[in-house]
Amino acid sequence: MKFRVSCLLLLLALAGCKPHPALPAAPAVQRYPVRGVVQSVAPDQLHALIRHETISNYMAAMTMTFPARAPQVLAGVSAGDEITFTLAVTETNDWIENVQRTGKTNTLGLSGPPGWHVVEPELEVGDLLPDYELTGENNRPVHFTDFRGRAVAFTFFFTSCPLPDYCPRMNRNFAETRALLATNPAAPANWQLLSISFDSGFDSPAILSSYARLYRGSETNRWLFAVASSNTLASLAPKVDLSIWREGGTWSHNMRTVVLDPAGKIFRQFDDNQWTPQELADALRAAAVKPD
Repeated sequence: MKFRVSCLLLLLALAGCKPHPALPAAPAVQRYPVRGVVQSVAPDQLHALIRHETISNYMAAMTMTFPARAPQVLAGVSAGDEITFTLAVTETNDWIENVQRTGKTNTLGLSGPPGWHVVEPELEVGDLLPDYELTGENNRPVHFTDFRGRAVAFTFFFTSCPLPDYCPRMNRNFAETRALLATNPAAPANWQLLSISFDSGFDSPAILSSYARLYRGSETNRWLFAVASSNTLASLAPKVDLSIWREGGTWSHNMRTVVLDPAGKIFRQFDDNQWTPQELADALRAAAVKPD
C-alpha cells in the first residue's frame, strides 16, 4: 500500500513538473523613421493620409493612408502639417507611432489621378457595372459579363505592394472568404472572386499566376487574378471611386472591394480595409440569391 501511494505521489509530482506549452512568439516588428506631410486626418483620428518621403530600405516615396493604434497618436495633427513618425511593420500588419509635428506647409500632395474623379460618376447600389475587358493570369481575355449568373466580389491590388495592411491584406481576406464559402454546405454555388491588378506595366500573366499561388495555393477554383489596362482603369476606377496614381516610381491608391449580383449590378461596396472575410462571405451569399 505504501508503495502504491509513493508511486502515485511520484507521478503527480512528475506531472506537476511538466513544462507548460510555449506561448506563441510575438510577431517581429520592423520600425522605420519617416518624414512626410499630412494630407488629411480621419474624424476618428485613427487614420491619416500622408505624403511621405522615401523610406530607406523599405519603400519609395508615395501618398497613402496609415493607421494609428490610438487617437492620441494623431492628436493635434491636421492637413498641411510636416511631420516625422515611425512606421511599424509586422508580417501581417502596420501602423504609425511617435508622430511629431515639425512644420507647416500650404502645399499638399497629390489627391489622385488628374480628372479620374470627374470623367464619369460613381455607380450606386443597384446600378449595372459596364462590361470591361481584363487579361487573366492565363493570358486570356476576361470580361465581367463572363460571370453573369454568379455573384462576383472584385478588388484591386498590385503584386509589389509593400505594406501588409494593403494589398496583402485584401488577398488574405479573399483567401479566408473563399474558405468560408467553400466549406459551408448551405452556401450557394454561384459565386466568384476576382483580384484585379492595376500595374499592367509589371504584373504580367506569368507574374500574376506565380503571385496567386502565395494566397490561393494550387486550387484555382472560383478565384481569378487578372490585370487591367490603363484605358480600362480610366473608365472603371471612377465608377467605384478607386484612386490610383504613379508617384515616386510606385503606386499610391485607396482600397475598394465591390460585390456584384448575378445580373452584374452593384450589390455592395467596401471602401477600406476594415471589412472582415465573414462580412464579404455574407455579402456574396446574399447577392448570389438576390432576385432579378
